[in-house]
Amino acid sequence: MRRNRGDGKEIGPCGGIKTGKTVRFGISADARLLEKFDGMIVEKGYANRSEAVRDLIRDQLVEFTWTQNYEEVVGTVTIVYNSESKELTEKLIELQHQNLVNIISSLHVHLDGRNCLEVLLIKGKGKKVKRISDRLIGTKGVKHGRLTLSTTGKEIY
Repeated sequence: MRRNRGDGKEIGPCGGIKTGKTVRFGISADARLLEKFDGMIVEKGYANRSEAVRDLIRDQLVEFTWTQNYEEVVGTVTIVYNSESKELTEKLIELQHQNLVNIISSLHVHLDGRNCLEVLLIKGKGKKVKRISDRLIGTKGVKHGRLTLSTTGKEIY
């Protein structure tokens, strides 16, 4: 850290003033962008801009963590498929059994007489988790699938 012109305040690496464990910094933005952001803040019920910005930073850090192969991550894989296809159902079960270490929980819901929703809780190194989810979602007969990224929370403040 470097000092700010003799007044004793520390300056962070990106120019923010460090006060205790909190760092204050300024952001310049187009007025129209800020107006839309403020509208979103009100809609989502944030107490202030700082809380909203902190959430945006955390979200980006979680996403970045998924690109780092050494970091452990968690997420959910949600798939919708036609359960009348025994071959598809067997393939999905086989993929889950092949990845017992990473797929730590599942929820199966019958949406109607044909369609099922399956939500799988998945954990492991980012690239491995992505590879498993891609295989599940990409299985022939899956109507829709999505991987939702999350974090173990170890490195998020």
